[in-house]
Amino acid sequence: MTVIAFIGLGHMGGPMAANLVRAGHTVRGCDRDETARAAAQQAGVTVVADAAEAVAGAEAVITMLPNGEILRAVYAEAVPAAAAGALLIDCSTVAVDDARAAADQARAAGLAAVDAPVSGGVVGAEAGTLTFMVGGAGAAIDRARPLLEAMGKKVVHCGDAGAGQAAKICNNMILGISMVAVSEAFVLGEKLGLSHQALYDVASAASGQCWALTTNCPVPGPVPASPANRDYEAGFASGLMAKDLGLAAAALRDHGVPGGLGEAVAQQYARLRDAGFGDKDFSDVINHIRSSAGEGTD
Repeated sequence: MTVIAFIGLGHMGGPMAANLVRAGHTVRGCDRDETARAAAQQAGVTVVADAAEAVAGAEAVITMLPNGEILRAVYAEAVPAAAAGALLIDCSTVAVDDARAAADQARAAGLAAVDAPVSGGVVGAEAGTLTFMVGGAGAAIDRARPLLEAMGKKVVHCGDAGAGQAAKICNNMILGISMVAVSEAFVLGEKLGLSHQALYDVASAASGQCWALTTNCPVPGPVPASPANRDYEAGFASGLMAKDLGLAAAALRDHGVPGGLGEAVAQQYARLRDAGFGDKDFSDVINHIRSSAGEGTD
């Protein structure tokens, strides 16, 4: 049993902390949101007032936070309060530079640190089937692995500090582009008189097969568990996709990569977020493609 501090108990962090409790660990958590705190407490997390109280005496500190600025602020509070030799695991999705700065801050204080962003969304967090993309030194990864495996089904060591974040933004750029491509294809199919099922049956068994089609299909019907069947209730929200694609687009520019598709899709999701659709699932992009094509929405 490990004493774990968990900072950030929202849609992702709350279920992840609950899975650690179910695995037999003692989890002390904090979050600014009252609803998140109440849900975590009901799941067996000991809710405390702030990061410093959560971290005191903990063997491991896990963070799941909205952005790099908040991560740095939390580390400024948590690192001085952490026990000697504690392991810091950041599961947020932030810029690679922010991940490396956080790791440097931890290591300068004699602490171990890894970045471990996740893939799998809220459904994966609840089911304990997340994939972790991890950056850090081998010894720190070995310490983190049992805790990550209590929250997920796959742990991939991607390299040194920041490599997990690099893998995450590259992966989500693929995902965002794929969802827009699948959505455009369905809208085109509608214009050409194809049923959703016919297009799905062809593409899912042919070269158009991808996760955005077969797991998160943007139209109701072919994949009963997809958010399209629940009025696009978010599994992975458009606002989060906009954030991740914004990080990818910035990295493309910073490193001189001619990322026309990545830039265009980042802008598309930013428009969705700014238009008030950030809380809908990212597959909701199909309805905005339909609107631009002069059609109604599902």
